[in-house]
Order: sequence, then structure tokens, then C-alpha cells
Amino acid sequence: MTKYWRTAAFALLVGALAAPGCGPPGRTKEETIEVKENSGLEQAKQVLNNYAKGQALGSEVTSFDNIVSRVRETDAARADVLQKGFADLQKPKADTKAKAKEILKALEPKMTGGS
Repeated sequence: MTKYWRTAAFALLVGALAAPGCGPPGRTKEETIEVKENSGLEQAKQVLNNYAKGQALGSEVTSFDNIVSRVRETDAARADVLQKGFADLQKPKADTKAKAKEILKALEPKMTGGS
């Protein structure tokens, strides 16, 4: 008889734990979330910021050409900077951290004084 009560208590416990996720239909709230795709330049900056913080080159180097192509669609000058910079980063014994900071600085918009 005790085995029966233990089994019944276990079944009730499992049922109680599963119940909060269940409910009458129609109570689910639908929500649309818009996900914006990063531009090529934003993606490049994210990668370069990681390198500037000390991250080593990884498998993302295979996406460098794609990033450069995406940047070239909107800004050929910055794409040229990235292409050269990414090539420099992949050279043996490159100071990845310093080079990434240098590339990021070169990508910053040039301020033109109007006074």
C-alpha cells in the first residue's frame, strides 16, 4: 500500500510541476520582434573591437572577404582600408591588438572643420 501512495504522490508532484506551462488556448501573447542585420561596417568594427581587446584570430577570418564586399557596396574607401588591414592582421607575427586599433581609427569618419 505504501508503494501505491509513493507512486501517487510522485505522479501528483510531476503533474503540479508541469501544470504552470499549460493553460487554456488563446492565452498566448504573440509578439513580433524585428531583428536588424548589422551592416558590413558594423560587423567589421565588432570583429576589430574583439581583436583590440586581445582576442586572437579565429575562424572568422574566412568572412573577411565577405565583410569587405559588403562595405564596398556603400563605401569604397573604407573597404580598401579594411581589405589592407585584414590582410595585415593575417601576416605572421602581426601585433593583432595594435593593428586592430589602428584599423578602427582609420575607419572613423574624418571630421571637417567648418569655422
